[in-house]
Amino acid sequence: MLFVALMKIRGGTEEERVSRRMQWEYPEGMRLVAEYWLQTSDPNVITVSECDHIAPFMQAIAAWNDVYDIRVFPAVTGEEGMELVKQMMG
Repeated sequence: MLFVALMKIRGGTEEERVSRRMQWEYPEGMRLVAEYWLQTSDPNVITVSECDHIAPFMQAIAAWNDVYDIRVFPAVTGEEGMELVKQMMG
């Protein structure tokens, strides 16, 4: 399943966050689809990832919860959404 995380800066300096990100890797079982660093403060970072289980996602949230407020939403691709709509209408 796809998950979108919207991250708003909570603490730390930009230098600290970037240095930490350069060393950090996504947990095993969590496949990164996209990561965007925005020039806004809310959200500041958006990630799209895929997990078969929620555990790796929860591990990733715990790793960054001290410097970001993180909101997580399940998601589907546009193509998957259109297919679901067709099935519901048919």
